[in-house]
Amino acid sequence: MCRIAGIVAQRLNLEEDRIKVNLMCDAMKHGGPDDAGIFSAAEANLVFGHRRLSIIDLSSNGHQPMADIDKRAWITFNGEIYNYRELKSELINAGARFHSHTDTEVIIQAYLYWGTAAFKKLRGMFTFAIYDVTNVLTYLVRDTTGIKPLYYYINNGQLSFASEVKAFKTAGLAAEENQDWLIKFLAFGHVPEPDTVLKNVYGLPKGHFLRWNNKDGTAAILDYTKPVTNSAYITDIIEAKKQIDSALKMAIGRQLIADAPIGVFLSGGIDSSLLTLLAAQQKTEQLKTVSIFFDEKKYDESIYQQQILRKTKGEKFTHLVKQRDFDEFFPDVLNAMDMPTTDGINTWFISKYARQDGLKAVLSGIGADELFGGYPSFNRIKYIEYLRRVPAPLLKTISHFVTDPFKKLSFLTCRHPLADYLFLRGVFAPEDIAEILNCDEGQVQNTLFAKNDHLYPVAYNKEQASWFETNLYMQNQLLRDTDVMSMSHGLEVRVPFLDEDFQRIVNRLTPQIRFDDNQPKKILIDTFKDLLPAPVWNRPKMGFSLPLQQWMRNHAELSNEGLYRSRKAKRIIRGFKSNTIHWSKAFALYQIQMHA
Repeated sequence: MCRIAGIVAQRLNLEEDRIKVNLMCDAMKHGGPDDAGIFSAAEANLVFGHRRLSIIDLSSNGHQPMADIDKRAWITFNGEIYNYRELKSELINAGARFHSHTDTEVIIQAYLYWGTAAFKKLRGMFTFAIYDVTNVLTYLVRDTTGIKPLYYYINNGQLSFASEVKAFKTAGLAAEENQDWLIKFLAFGHVPEPDTVLKNVYGLPKGHFLRWNNKDGTAAILDYTKPVTNSAYITDIIEAKKQIDSALKMAIGRQLIADAPIGVFLSGGIDSSLLTLLAAQQKTEQLKTVSIFFDEKKYDESIYQQQILRKTKGEKFTHLVKQRDFDEFFPDVLNAMDMPTTDGINTWFISKYARQDGLKAVLSGIGADELFGGYPSFNRIKYIEYLRRVPAPLLKTISHFVTDPFKKLSFLTCRHPLADYLFLRGVFAPEDIAEILNCDEGQVQNTLFAKNDHLYPVAYNKEQASWFETNLYMQNQLLRDTDVMSMSHGLEVRVPFLDEDFQRIVNRLTPQIRFDDNQPKKILIDTFKDLLPAPVWNRPKMGFSLPLQQWMRNHAELSNEGLYRSRKAKRIIRGFKSNTIHWSKAFALYQIQMHA
């Protein structure tokens, strides 16, 4: 797990651009504290940079940027390839020669032997840039689930790329703001892909590669995933449990591979508890766990954590987090953000403690809620179909007179799939955004809904809720924030529920098996009911959350009404202080204010 950056230009100033790439890498040093490297090729007008967090092959053989033995290709790589051993054996049988034990070199040889068809063979979380010396081409590649981020900027025949948006600004490559980000941030609680806070700096879509011709400076972005073939649905519940059991255990086994200390985030919920118990069965050494708990009993899951810890051996790291910790580290949390977000504080804290406890990699339960219906949206989405029958002017009138969360009804006045999602997940309603930013509500609606260039599901059912939660909420917020916050501490977070083969199995389940109206994630629970203690799964969902409503109200600056400029923002902060407004709204306004 690392950070990568680079510049490819038709007219390269080698010395100047090496300095810029170094600046980009230095801005991301937190994500690669173990090693640094620069590779430049004057004949290809190219500079690659790398910051390394050593997880597999801790020796100097893992130094990047890396080339194959014959130097036919160079790579700078961020991530982990979990099936690299199988691919390496296949490549050796085909005649490939290796000089290291890294998964990085496997990517190079896979490309040299299979071309871009190699990308869909990879199982893992990754972004990388690979330079094909023979064909004078550069590829930027991102994993199929979008677990790892990669951003690019094309300007005047020059391609630059980096793992974090802030790197472009640090190096002076792109500094102009994207004028739409404030509106989108206040609506979504994050800046959704492919946009960023910088103008013309975009996120590479998941499951895609960008091919750059070094000779003429032309680019193409292509989907490398296999065409979706409708495999037969799994309709038998016994077969479904068997497949889930086998695929999840395989995913966990793959993701426990490491030459550095690895553990599990244990919150006490179903997903992290299941990962902990299954990982403990497979790990030859005793499994380390990291948990946090609170004095505020409403958020404290330590009794459920103990249910799991009693069933496992190994070091058990637990940390009490208090209001004073939040106040002390709040500036560091803000500095760690690559882009504004209303999430990620919890990940920042537990990642801090995991690294402090000596871990370099951890397993996380992200993905189970999205795959198996763990959020309230899975039951709420059906009501949108009925609300869509209400005339838009009436919905607008109703939203004007009601309070949160019903003000979000105004999203449904727009016939757009993102409006459905924002009704379920949005932070501020359009009229509130317009008041906060002192702009026209029509501008807000146009910014949010002018484009409709994605294929969205059309039925108001649990499959659509899963699509929304996976491709919008998890993609743009959970995964991005997890990456940024964990890597700010030099920690790698692995997500077994998002293993490509496990997801393929889950997507073959009939909706009747995959989702349950009365018990979220029932099929997952039933598959491992003999392993999971009943008190862990037979309780209301809590989610991995900190007591942020209380902590932010007690934070002297964030809750200071005088800090905020617009009258609307001041009213919202007053409501937040009286506990009638959710903390995410106050946190979003605070970040907007700090930006101003």
